[in-house]
Amino acid sequence: MDGQLIAFIGVAAGMVALPGADFTVVVRNALASRAAGVATALGVAGGLLIHTALAVAGLAAVLVTVPVLFRTVQLLGGAYVLYLGISGVHAARRRAREAGVDTGVDGGPTATSTRRALRQGFLTNALNPKAPVLFLSLLPQFVPDGQPPLPRTLLLATVVVLLALIWFPSVALLVDRLGRWLRRPRTARAIEGGSGAALTALGLVLVTGPLVH
Repeated sequence: MDGQLIAFIGVAAGMVALPGADFTVVVRNALASRAAGVATALGVAGGLLIHTALAVAGLAAVLVTVPVLFRTVQLLGGAYVLYLGISGVHAARRRAREAGVDTGVDGGPTATSTRRALRQGFLTNALNPKAPVLFLSLLPQFVPDGQPPLPRTLLLATVVVLLALIWFPSVALLVDRLGRWLRRPRTARAIEGGSGAALTALGLVLVTGPLVH
């Protein structure tokens, strides 16, 4: 039994499940519809596939060691997350103004097409500037001495993508399962506004914060 691989699966599972922009976007879109939530989850996994491919190819090392490139990705990612956050806050406020009498039944989140949801999930993850740093610092620690690094790194990267393909669709399906309660007007507005505020804060940190290494 490969003890290092088992340990990596545990670490990677925690890394994938850690709440962040990916988790927030999946939950928000899953409230709109199950299809949108699952599409967002697949988009996130697609973004992870880009990062793992870059790590395997060694291009992530170039990105991290060239400050201008890294800062560009950081700004792009921050701007996109900020856009999603502001859009969520604006949508929640608009829904609150339009709510009128709350019946507690109607008024779920604004519908999101599966194509748009897929794109949002992909871009949210692909433009995450911390991912290359994370992969570069994590993957080499689980390559045993004496083993060729490329096949092992490819295996570890595949594990991360597979975990994402399990975790994020599961989150989307769970949110959809709880949808009757979560889509109640007040709850939906609270979640939409809260997720928007969280994404806005994350975006501001990336855009205004110092270079992350």
